[in-house]
Amino acid sequence: MLDAKFILDHFAEARERLESRGTPASLLDEFRDAKVQEKEFRRKIEELRTKKNRLSDLFIKEKQAGKEVDGLVLESRRIGREIEALHQGMESTIKRSNELLLSIPNIPHPSVPIGRSSADNVVERAIGSPPEWSFIPQSHWEIGVRLGILDFERAAKIAGSRFVLYFGGGALLERALINFMLDLHTGEKGFKEVIPPFIANAHSLTGTGNLPKFAEDLFKLEGYDWYLIPTAEVPLTNIYRNEILDASALPQRFVSYTPCFRSEAGSYGKEIRGLVRQHQFNKVELMVFSLPEESMIELERMTAAAEEVLRRLNLAYRVVSLCTADLGFAASKTYDLEVWMPSRQGYLEISSCSNCADFQARRSNIRFRRGPKAKPEFVHTLNGSGLAVGRTVSAILENYQQEDGSVIIPEALRPYMAGIEKIALS
Repeated sequence: MLDAKFILDHFAEARERLESRGTPASLLDEFRDAKVQEKEFRRKIEELRTKKNRLSDLFIKEKQAGKEVDGLVLESRRIGREIEALHQGMESTIKRSNELLLSIPNIPHPSVPIGRSSADNVVERAIGSPPEWSFIPQSHWEIGVRLGILDFERAAKIAGSRFVLYFGGGALLERALINFMLDLHTGEKGFKEVIPPFIANAHSLTGTGNLPKFAEDLFKLEGYDWYLIPTAEVPLTNIYRNEILDASALPQRFVSYTPCFRSEAGSYGKEIRGLVRQHQFNKVELMVFSLPEESMIELERMTAAAEEVLRRLNLAYRVVSLCTADLGFAASKTYDLEVWMPSRQGYLEISSCSNCADFQARRSNIRFRRGPKAKPEFVHTLNGSGLAVGRTVSAILENYQQEDGSVIIPEALRPYMAGIEKIALS
């Protein structure tokens, strides 16, 4: 969440920057009004407490002098009831201001392009050239079904729509990609591997910004304060919740493979065929805890690590800087990596690398000290896909398909595929 003091002290600036990402001005106005009301409650309570204390002093004097004090007692009780009512009102106002603060998204970094929709995103660079075909290329779901390595119909029988069964070479390709990505990030890019819980509590999801705003996107376990994780970002961010780190220990860089579970509640009407929008999918996630002054450097470093996966797989892609209106709720700045997909004759997001600044750290109370006597500061958190595995499978199937119906395995993956060089009908 944002710093309430920053919002109030720089209200016009905060309002303008948040409006650039589509946040209603009324949300900021209501938050400010609630804080003003809270301040007024405190002022009135303090005035009444002072008055009540004076009455207490007068009561003692009058009592000692043998004078009548019943009126003072009644007045003191009345003021006490008034203070109690004001406390209740103040608590209600504080609760509302906290709810509003949790619903306000992160402020865009000054370098983020201003825009009203994804059409205003800026392409930073494009790497590689889309393949040229001497035949009509097929979609990855057509290829996968024809080769017998993807089965959507039987998965639907087991769990419902937006699930898939991987068979044979498909399952091996998925597993190979996971191991390839983990080896690259741990062996060459300086990330430490973590296997986290695949279930998280409400506190963890509130810390990352998934709750309360995006509850409908989550799968909750009935009868428990537990949710299936929508991304490894959730457990990884919460590793240091309510802790104070030493500045010398930063940055901390983690990588994790997990399955991810999403209801995709807001995706109706979008392209959902194949592996693009599944309720369950695999992902390799990158996570960084950084000093504030180094977080933008870490964002470039993380993005480069995710890019290296695509480079090694020799897939054409581009790096896109998201505009203000297209930023995720917790992000201050985001680069999307988009891979070329022949079936779309266009690019598909395969990774988002985001600097969340201190937004998640404030919600999760993750701080650091620069020295034994230094005041604790909030860390900066960053996260990114390194990469979404199912979408990488789909990109390989489409970009490496052959006219005879087979799919060539990228050279970088062959050591993880038991030497298999292509997937073909057996």
